[in-house]
Amino acid sequence: MSSKVGSSADGRARGEANRLGLDYRTEAALLGEPVVPIIDAHAHINGRRAAQVWAEAADLYGVDRVYSMSRLSEADAVRDTLGERVRFIAFPEWGAPDKAAIHRAGFLDAIRRWHGEYGARVCKLWAAPQLRDIVGDGADDVVGFDSPWRMRAAELAMSLGMSFMVHVGDPDIWFRTKYADAAKYGSKLFQYESFERLLRRVGVPVIAAHMGGWPENLDFLSGMLGRHPNLYLDTSATKWVVRELSAQPRDRVVAFFERWRGRILFGSDIVTMEAHLTPEKTGAASIKAEQASSAEQAFDLYASRYWALRTLFETGWEGESPIADPDLKLDDPGRYDQASAPPLRGLGVSRDLLRVLYRDAASEVLGE
Repeated sequence: MSSKVGSSADGRARGEANRLGLDYRTEAALLGEPVVPIIDAHAHINGRRAAQVWAEAADLYGVDRVYSMSRLSEADAVRDTLGERVRFIAFPEWGAPDKAAIHRAGFLDAIRRWHGEYGARVCKLWAAPQLRDIVGDGADDVVGFDSPWRMRAAELAMSLGMSFMVHVGDPDIWFRTKYADAAKYGSKLFQYESFERLLRRVGVPVIAAHMGGWPENLDFLSGMLGRHPNLYLDTSATKWVVRELSAQPRDRVVAFFERWRGRILFGSDIVTMEAHLTPEKTGAASIKAEQASSAEQAFDLYASRYWALRTLFETGWEGESPIADPDLKLDDPGRYDQASAPPLRGLGVSRDLLRVLYRDAASEVLGE
């Protein structure tokens, strides 16, 4: 296991995914093979060449299966590149120009295509507060998990034998800053009212991404898990999860993972795209295109998430995260800048728990 900060081959940090100048290839060797091959239940793999870069990072960190919310236009290239290593999650076609339509009838069309052409067995219901901004006026028929269009999507997915992944909550920091207008967005707790109604209406597994959207409040998550036996969490949104789990007492976090073993899946939220491989960003479909500008930077970007999560769960490492976390600046711009990062404090959970977190839970819930 790696307990010290390493260095990159050139001795310099390489972008916001590698503030500490780690050689992520060497760090993978220091960590060694995981206790079991890892299933990454939450990623966004796009681009033929970018998928190849991701595959190198995944090989090094012991990830042998990924569930991807890819763009429909990229699905063939990703499947050709990764083969049986990738499973798809039905997801809105974000690249379509009509942002309101893709969350209404357009999403129903996408679900049918993902299931019929790509064998998707999981459907993602995305209901972050900013959906109101994306859809625009008259969003009440889309916002909320039991809104008319969300329920139409859920009913279609269930008729096809699919289970669900959801995005329900965003960081507490965002509710203090981006979503400070509670009259428009509602409180953070408000986001969960329609989600609990959905959980009561569907009898299939529901994976709540990003530690259920509330890693800051493990007691709340325990209450949700206790009330809803079909609810599961994943560990995706690496920056957010590392920041908030590291900020809490180790024993308390480990006790939470032990109590809910089998109900928490490993996920990274890695996003790959061809724009990461070049400095040219003209026509890039995502603001995340700026995260990397060469194949080596893209490798660091993808590997950094696996390094951070495995280091968090497996080791007693303590130090700053190698991944810049701009959310810190939102909360305290006088103290932090775009390149600042929070502490990462390893949990060092048991090998038995790692087996469940890394593979067994996903195998059970996703039917591997």
